[in-house]
Amino acid sequence: MTSAPATFNFADPYSKEFLLRLYERMVLVRQFEEGVKFLFLEGTMPGTIHQCQGQEAAAVGVCFALNKNDFIASTHRPHGHALAKGLTPEEILLELFGGNTGCCKGKGGSMHIGDMSKGMIPAIAIVGGGIPVAAGMALAFKLQKTSQVAACFFGDGATSEGAFHEGVTLAAIWNLPVLFVCENNFYGASTHISKVTRLKTLAERAAGYGIRGETVDGNDVLAVYEAARQAIEECRGGKGPVLLELLTYRITGHSRRDPCLYQPKEEKESWQRREPIGAFARRLAQCHGITEAELEPIRAKVDRQLAVAVAQARQAPKPSVAELTTHVFGNSK
Repeated sequence: MTSAPATFNFADPYSKEFLLRLYERMVLVRQFEEGVKFLFLEGTMPGTIHQCQGQEAAAVGVCFALNKNDFIASTHRPHGHALAKGLTPEEILLELFGGNTGCCKGKGGSMHIGDMSKGMIPAIAIVGGGIPVAAGMALAFKLQKTSQVAACFFGDGATSEGAFHEGVTLAAIWNLPVLFVCENNFYGASTHISKVTRLKTLAERAAGYGIRGETVDGNDVLAVYEAARQAIEECRGGKGPVLLELLTYRITGHSRRDPCLYQPKEEKESWQRREPIGAFARRLAQCHGITEAELEPIRAKVDRQLAVAVAQARQAPKPSVAELTTHVFGNSK
């Protein structure tokens, strides 16, 4: 089943503290990504990056609806998911700089960050690769009779991969507690979604597996939160899985070398006006009387936090040659 994109009704009660926490976490994701972009441009950070500016509401809305012991699977664009799930800027930046105290001991880099203790398996850079893995985690939760849920993030392009069919089919026939989260930013790298499907919404795909699908305004953090919370309750109660399609837009390139020439100017300008952080700030002012004077200290706090994290990461010791084979093989005993 599908529905029209959901939007949040601000008549529903939320505490000011909760609303500001949502705002702060989205700002943290945005400022982190902007800072990392410049670190790569100045040549001080190795590797490559795929960033998520413009998609902050999707990560934050979903992860705020999860419990601490729930798990997520991420993609080649994982920074926002990691920060939303509770990884610190310090442990992620240490990883991006290749430090041996990073979240994956300097061996994962940008596309493989994660922290099992915080409910995030190391991100999987293969498009769609995390979908069957999330189904496997959910199967483990069901067999162990825990109340945990797995949430799997992926882009619109992943829904055309065989792994999507495999993972969703298994989750559906075994009734697994897994939330499939499609961040539909309308481009698989540089290919517009209209060139790869005739469907009006990707949530329609859910019908083929006999599960519920819903399309949500992915730039409205509270609409995402509400939809994710309902879906997670269904999964936890044995009524999953659920497919959520979050309509969003990245206001940056596919990767750091992408000038986005394939995105029409009018389209980019339209989505820029709807980017989630500014839109949320305006609605907080209109509906809750939260002023710019209350939001500015939050942004300043995030800037200070990131400055400290970058300074630490620049000085991080690198893994030694002796550590080359550690964390490669699991303990078979």
